[in-house]
Amino acid sequence: MGRGAVRVGELAAGSPYVANTLDAYLRAGRSPAHEPLTTSLAHFDCVTLVESCLGVARLAGGNGKPTWDRFGREIERMRYRGGERRGYGSRLHYFSEWISDGERRGLVRDLGAELGGAEDARPLRFMTEHRATYRALADDKVFREIGAIELGLDGHPRRVIPTKRIPEMVNRIETGDVLGFATEIPGLDVTHTAFAYRDRDGILRVLHAPLSGGVVEVTRTTLPEYVAAIRRSTGILVGRPLR
Repeated sequence: MGRGAVRVGELAAGSPYVANTLDAYLRAGRSPAHEPLTTSLAHFDCVTLVESCLGVARLAGGNGKPTWDRFGREIERMRYRGGERRGYGSRLHYFSEWISDGERRGLVRDLGAELGGAEDARPLRFMTEHRATYRALADDKVFREIGAIELGLDGHPRRVIPTKRIPEMVNRIETGDVLGFATEIPGLDVTHTAFAYRDRDGILRVLHAPLSGGVVEVTRTTLPEYVAAIRRSTGILVGRPLR
C-alpha cells in the first residue's frame, strides 16, 4: 500500500503547497459544528498529501470503479476519529492520534515499538494553550471538546525513534511508510508529516509537501540528515499503511 501511495506522490511532484485548506470554511464564517469534507489532488499541505496519496492508492488497489465519491470516503475514514466526520472536533488534529486511531481500525501499523522508539508521555495541550491561533476554538463548545480530547490522549504515549538512532533504522523503514516528525515544542507531538522514499540507489529520503519549498518534492538529503536539520526535532513516528 505504501509503495502505491508513493507512486501517486511521484505524480504529484511539483504540485503547490497550500496551507490550512481544511479550515477555509471557518475563514468564510461557517460553523465548526458542520465541517465539510475538503479534498484536492491539485494542491496539498503535508498531511493532505499523505491522505490523498493513500486514498488514491487504496482506490487503485481495490474493487470497483474509482470515483470522486469513493475517494472522499477514503479521505474521511483516515482524517476523522473512528472514520466519522462530526464537526471540527472529530478531525484527528494531533498526528500521533492519526496513527493510533488508524491502527485501531486497521489502516496503519505503528512501528514505534518495534523500531525501538522512546516513550514520549508529555501531555498534548498545544491547541488549547494556543486558543487564539485556532479560529474554531473561539467557540466555547469546540474549545471544551478539544480540551477533552487532549486529556483523553494523556494515557497514550507516543513511541518516537530518536534522531540519533534513525541511521540504525533506515534498512527497516520502507518506501511508503508514513513519517511524523516529532518535536520538543511543549504540548505538541509532530510538526510535519511525509512519506519515506527509497530512491533508485537505495538511499532513504523524504517525499513531502514542504512549506519552505512550496511544492511536493523528494528531498536531496537523506532521511537521517533531514531530521537532524529540523530545529527542535526529537525524532520520528513511523506508521506502515495497510489496506
